[in-house]
Amino acid sequence: MHKDWLIPDWPAPSNVRAVFTTRHGGVSNMPYDSMNLGDHVGDAPEHVAANRALLQDATGARAVFLKQVHGNEVLALDAATPDGGQADACVTAQRHVACTIMVADCLPVLLTNEDGTAVAAAHAGWRGLAGDASQGHKGILASFYESFSAVAGVQSSQPAIKTIAWLGPCIGPSAFEVGAEVKAAFEAGHADAGRFFVAKGGSKYFADLPGLARMRLQALGITQVYGNDGSAPWCTVSNFSNFFSHRRDAGPAGNGFGTTGRMAACIWLA
Repeated sequence: MHKDWLIPDWPAPSNVRAVFTTRHGGVSNMPYDSMNLGDHVGDAPEHVAANRALLQDATGARAVFLKQVHGNEVLALDAATPDGGQADACVTAQRHVACTIMVADCLPVLLTNEDGTAVAAAHAGWRGLAGDASQGHKGILASFYESFSAVAGVQSSQPAIKTIAWLGPCIGPSAFEVGAEVKAAFEAGHADAGRFFVAKGGSKYFADLPGLARMRLQALGITQVYGNDGSAPWCTVSNFSNFFSHRRDAGPAGNGFGTTGRMAACIWLA
């Protein structure tokens, strides 16, 4: 693994491996410098292919890249699953197949269990995380936990207590400015979700995305949650040297190119 990539610090079984890539260790030129893994952001295709090959060489597993659309679909992966399936989460019980989520501000969530029988990964932006209570959509974490439990073959009446989650870097609570409609969307599903929003003024709020994810996971009964605690080192926006950030780089005060690269969170069974 590249020395600047993040290895989750969590009590996963020895056969479960995971990594979060940073912007270091690849071949792409600016503004994608250097480990851009996204093939949809304007980077040279040969550079993206080379970076994905570097990831596979480092992990010894085949990363399956999804077409992420901020939805609730979950894709079950096997050795023959092609890249490009439309989903925002994936799960597998097969070895050497890496559940992979690309991010540049959204929250990556990784799951495994104490028995190490399956792994899963989810892309949690605010829309997928909030769901739509009026339509009965509980959100991406509920969907992917349900699929994970089925693939893991969990027999316990309380499988959540044996599930372990890790939250990767994302836009932090001091940078994630949202409107009142976002706060309302979360409060529609959880009455106490308002505690993760700080009023900025003008019907704007700063939202704590990892805090909201922990709330959602705890509602599912998952209490073993590690990684991103909302502190500054985890914020993609404020850590330019390590992380790509769509909001920072592609916004009005961005890098002048109007775009940025993508990092990946991967989890697999060795």
